[in-house]
Amino acid sequence: MSFNASHRYCRMSAQKVRLVADLIRGKYADEALDILKFQPQRGARMLEKVLRSAIGNAQDPDQNGGRNIGVEELVVNDVRVDGGPMFKRIRPRARGTAFMIKKRMSHIHVGVVPLDEI
Repeated sequence: MSFNASHRYCRMSAQKVRLVADLIRGKYADEALDILKFQPQRGARMLEKVLRSAIGNAQDPDQNGGRNIGVEELVVNDVRVDGGPMFKRIRPRARGTAFMIKKRMSHIHVGVVPLDEI
């Protein structure tokens, strides 16, 4: 059984968060937290919060059937960063033209699974 968490409408482009997401895909959950803690990118902070939420969902007795699952027994099996909607702004340019500025958003999804179910 996979335990999931997501952060929707994250105010950062998906391309920037995907660079950090590739570092933790397939790793143990505690190892992934250590990797994210020492990454300087802002996307690492957001991904770390979502991963902590997924770990918390796995440790919740209501969701895991009363089992005692530790952080060291979880593996990050699903990390997806999808593009979200964009704020579109217009910047005036030379000779009366306009330039479109797209302020991008993303949806971050993280799934962890216990070791015995792999």
